[in-house]
Amino acid sequence: MKIHPKTRDMARRLLEYEAMAAESSNSGECVTLRVYEKLRQSLVPFAGIASFESLASRALTLAKPEAPSLGVVQITADGSIQGLDEFKPQIDNDRNQDDHDQANERGVILIARLLGLLLIFLGEALTLSLLQVQWPSDVFGDHSSGIRRKA
Repeated sequence: MKIHPKTRDMARRLLEYEAMAAESSNSGECVTLRVYEKLRQSLVPFAGIASFESLASRALTLAKPEAPSLGVVQITADGSIQGLDEFKPQIDNDRNQDDHDQANERGVILIARLLGLLLIFLGEALTLSLLQVQWPSDVFGDHSSGIRRKA
């Protein structure tokens, strides 16, 4: 099952927004972890811990063939995620841009897989409504009506 380009674009937009927020707050937290935790905070009250954990585990399973390095990542019983900190870009003089780009792409794949499952199970309207709890609507731009899955 291939990730729909608009779903991938939405994941990229969420990650870019959080990267700017982390930069302005001097947060050293992994951007993918920031997005994941915001999704978890929005969805657990709606669907419950077990449902979110199940969706997140499935998203991770779907993402691993595209990004094998996600093999070190685990979803815990409470739906939190472990192992993403290993992808946080290190701030040093020999940081490689390719490593940074690969870490970003792993995050896009994981978040896009999770968004894709939400779109399948909740539909576009409810998914967008839950996303707008954590992110301003301008993050979605003109894609707020176009991320639905094409048959």
